[in-house]
Amino acid sequence: MSGARILVVDDDLQIRRVMRKMLTSQGYAVNDVRSGEEALDRLRHDRHDLVLLDMAMPGMGGLEACRAIRSGWDVAIIILSVRDLEKDKITALDAGADDYITKPFSMQELLARIRAGLRRSPLAPEASQPALHLDNLEVNFTARRVIAGGNPVRLTRKEFDLLQYLASNPNTPIPHRKLLQTVWGPDYGNEIVYLRVFINQLRKKIEPDPAKPRYILTEPCVGYQFRIPHK
Repeated sequence: MSGARILVVDDDLQIRRVMRKMLTSQGYAVNDVRSGEEALDRLRHDRHDLVLLDMAMPGMGGLEACRAIRSGWDVAIIILSVRDLEKDKITALDAGADDYITKPFSMQELLARIRAGLRRSPLAPEASQPALHLDNLEVNFTARRVIAGGNPVRLTRKEFDLLQYLASNPNTPIPHRKLLQTVWGPDYGNEIVYLRVFINQLRKKIEPDPAKPRYILTEPCVGYQFRIPHK
């Protein structure tokens, strides 16, 4: 994805300089800012494909900035944090992040995460059914548009990719690892927490009753499946 535009958000000037130099050397177009407030202002004026967002910043913190970015822009977000607890990852993913990387990290690891964040949908629109029409759910895979209960629903890119892959393999249990490696990339496979969070978000957005899912079903100890009732 050489040429993609990346926004680095970190209050440490030296880190921003190192990241800019490294990412530029890989062919990315890079902007950097020192706060969440500046990130929002830059996003209002310039298009970006991915945001590298530090968790701990003065003023608007990383989580608040993540929520604000996610509510306004369809851009990949990778959180950078020194915290490695599962609850912190869940909080960041719930806030709208696509990925979470713990400091210190190698540049090769960061580049791999960036490539995963910039990946296109695992299925081209023509490779799956063009549209899905169920009782209260409509999905146009070509236009990447979802209507649930008669209302348009806004999905993130990763949420839509996950829904598309599940719906393209209906009534079939898909293992956790297969889902992760298809939607996030081959370097993923053990981040089960990612799936739990993203499936939960999808259910909140498309299920009539998220507590009793009709479409996205859990297969205990296996993975998930998208259920299409047989006519």
